[in-house]
Amino acid sequence: MQKSYLIADSGSTKTDWVIKNSSGEHSFQSAGINPFYQTTEEIIPVLEKEVVPNLMGTVGKIYFFGAGCADEKTSRPVFDALTKCISSADMIEVASDMLGAARGLCGHEAGLACILGTGANNAFYDGTNIVRSIGSLGFWLGDEGSGSYLGKTLVVHFLQNELPEHLHLKFAAQFPEVNRLSVLDNAYKKPYPNRYFASFSKFIAENKSDPFLENLVSSAFAIFAKKYICKHPEAQTVPIHFAGSVAYYYQDILKNVLEILNLKPGRILRSPLEGLLQYYS
Repeated sequence: MQKSYLIADSGSTKTDWVIKNSSGEHSFQSAGINPFYQTTEEIIPVLEKEVVPNLMGTVGKIYFFGAGCADEKTSRPVFDALTKCISSADMIEVASDMLGAARGLCGHEAGLACILGTGANNAFYDGTNIVRSIGSLGFWLGDEGSGSYLGKTLVVHFLQNELPEHLHLKFAAQFPEVNRLSVLDNAYKKPYPNRYFASFSKFIAENKSDPFLENLVSSAFAIFAKKYICKHPEAQTVPIHFAGSVAYYYQDILKNVLEILNLKPGRILRSPLEGLLQYYS
């Protein structure tokens, strides 16, 4: 029996999966898997409940690209969970979501690959390997331009009465549970504060034509570009590719920011899985 191969692109909020064999391919989603926040024991139930039931036949190779999978040590919880739950696999590669994005966006060509989803990242890719990354400092100290950053910025504006009145009233009606104490509790006591704040970015997406929110997004993308993209010596000579829901849904604003900075927009994909399928086939 011919074995399938399984590819995953995982962020902190969700994981996109695609399994492919000779008879076709099947795509599905599960909860996010991030070893920075989860142990092997916490990852295993996600795989057992949300991934294993979707597998077609016997899986031979697994390519897992995820947030928090910076090296062999940090990736170990994911590797161990996959080994236990999908025992048929004779090859498991667990690597950073940045490498997955670079391969999916750039293929075998040089380019700058960026992620703007729940979190944010960047790297210069030479067509084979990641050569350089201007390191992201994560949710609390960085992730400028990401969904968690946009949501956090919005909530702070709301709590400090800095939103225009019409937006303040609309936000309060849509999120009546949001107040100073609830936000502080989610920020400092509950798990996954990045997911919590990223959930508010949907409000921005629903109202992105509002000048205040359009400027909020534009400013966040400009900070990301100046802090990360522009520090790469190749930034002016290679295309700038993006993966992630934030880049995808705000791509009109993103392209405008890049053009103002004389940067060349490349591919903008919601997920790099399409490109990864091409890369591995």
